[in-house]
Formats: sequence, C-alpha cells, structure tokens
Amino acid sequence: MPPLTRIFSDLHFGDRASRVTRLAQLGPLLEGVDELVLNGDTLDTRPGPAPAHTAAIRAEVADFMRTAVPAARLLTGNHDADISPEHTADLADGRVFAVHGDVLFDDIVPWGRDAPLIGRLIAVELAALSPPRELSLEQRLLVWRRVAARIPQRHQSERHGLKYLLHFAADTIWPPLRVARILRAWRDAPRRAAELLRRHRPAAKLILTGHTHQPGCWPMADGVTVVNTGSFCRPLGGCFVDVRGDEALVRRVRRQGAEFRPGEIVARFAL
Repeated sequence: MPPLTRIFSDLHFGDRASRVTRLAQLGPLLEGVDELVLNGDTLDTRPGPAPAHTAAIRAEVADFMRTAVPAARLLTGNHDADISPEHTADLADGRVFAVHGDVLFDDIVPWGRDAPLIGRLIAVELAALSPPRELSLEQRLLVWRRVAARIPQRHQSERHGLKYLLHFAADTIWPPLRVARILRAWRDAPRRAAELLRRHRPAAKLILTGHTHQPGCWPMADGVTVVNTGSFCRPLGGCFVDVRGDEALVRRVRRQGAEFRPGEIVARFAL
C-alpha cells in the first residue's frame, strides 16, 4: 500500500474553545497514518499574559507529535506563525496543495476585533517593499506571518469559563455586524482559495485550507476543488483529508466518548 498522509487543521490545543483537552484523545485518529500534516492553528504561540502556559502547551504538542506518528509536519497559521518554517505543503507530487487560509484575506480575520489593526500593519509591510513588486505566495506568507506574530492573544488566553465566553463574544461576534463579516468570509473563502491555487499552483487541482472553521468541499467549474477541514472547535466541527497514491478522501472527524475517530466519507477525489 502507498503511504498514507492525513491532513487536518485548527486543533487550537490549549484554547477553551477546542474540544481536545488531552492530545491522547487524537490517538484513534492517527492509527495507520504514515505522515500527519497539521495545517495551521495547532495552538496559539502569540504573545499573551501567560507565557509559561504557552510554552508548556507548545512542548506538549512537540513531544506528542514525536511519538504519535512516524512523521509530522506542522504548517503555520495565524495563531502559530512561528511553529515551524513551513507555511505550505505540496502533496501527491504537486497535485494537492495545503495552506492554512488566512493569507486569503488582507486583514487575516475580517470578522475579528483586530482586523483594522492587522490591515494597517500588512499595508505598512507591503508599502515598505522596495521596489514594489508582485509578491510570490511565499513572500506574501512571510509578511502575513510577521504581522500575525505581533497580534496578542485575547480570549484565547482566558482560563475562567464565563470570562472566556464574554471575551470571545467581544472579540468575535459583537457587535452583530461581525456575524455578517463571518458569513461574508465563509462565502468568499472558497472562491479566493481556488484563485490562489490557479495563480500559484496551476498544476494542482485540490487545495486544502482551514482558518474559517467552516468545513466543506467546493468543486469549481474548471475542475479545481477547495476543501476546508474546519476545526476541532464547536459548533461546526471538522474533517480530515487522506492522501494515498492517486486518491484523496475527505472524512468527518467523529467524537466517540472522549476520543476522536474517523467518521463518514464526505468526498472522494481521483488525483
């Protein structure tokens, strides 16, 4: 059998919103996997009020990945911009492309409280490039990662349950206009991801993203398919993608008791 590569994203380990409170819960989800690709936001490494907690969570993830699977690749996201030097993954001989997805938006989180600040910081970074030039995806991601690393943790660092909910609402869904921004991001993300693939990886036909926490598959008229693997957070949950040989399989992540296991098949693609 060809080796099995499994991809999922947005674990958000250490955040109260994540349903993963112990990494051992992922054990059944990793059985038989030859390579695991975590497509961003595995945890939150940004500056926060509890650096010791952040360091402990980071060490716990690193230790677990060393023993849980034969090989693990941690791609960066906007919450863990410094987790590794890898921002993207080209899989299946370039037929599948993985990127976290925040790079689709000029303010990273258009629904969030920090969006105006992020937009200004990115604009300053882009304006400082001399001479102005068309950025490669790799150069663009470096700018996005530098800016993301400067945005501090907010509700993510809150340990008290009720305070967490209040801070989450203040950072994400209040005032109500932010809900409209979330829906707009969900609407626009698949189209933007397909455009990114056509421009930067024209040989690929399948792009895997996360970031917006909206799991789903979006086939385009030209044969490009966008898959968002969602997250391990409520309420929408997530899925994962298996790449083996000439096939990619999308499956739901199912929780059984305290553990996470492979669920029903959502889609199957010949590569």
